[in-house]
Amino acid sequence: MFGRGDADPVQEYFSIGEVCALTELKPHVLRYWEGQFRALRPAKNRSGNRVYSRREVELVLLVKQLLYVEKYTIDGARQKIDAERRGHTVRTVARRALEAETSAAIERELEAILRILTDEESTGRTD
Repeated sequence: MFGRGDADPVQEYFSIGEVCALTELKPHVLRYWEGQFRALRPAKNRSGNRVYSRREVELVLLVKQLLYVEKYTIDGARQKIDAERRGHTVRTVARRALEAETSAAIERELEAILRILTDEESTGRTD
């Protein structure tokens, strides 16, 4: 998700548009979460645009995992992240959320490919 192979340079900072594409979230959701989670404070570049670090993108994915998959409330997710930060385990938990998001994205892609193949098979098309 963040780098493609050993030869490619690893991107360290991401625009809000890139984070939206990576996380499948809308910009207004990210901006709202910035106000709700102290640890999520992207820097701004000279133009005043948000610049997210890799750590912050991982945190966004953790928040998404907690809210959308594990069904935490905003307050519950905030407490969970604060507890993980106190225990110095937030990075590990955030990485697990990244792995889960990557796995889900791969699964969605495979399902889309399967649908295409199934449609081709049922119509007899083999373009």
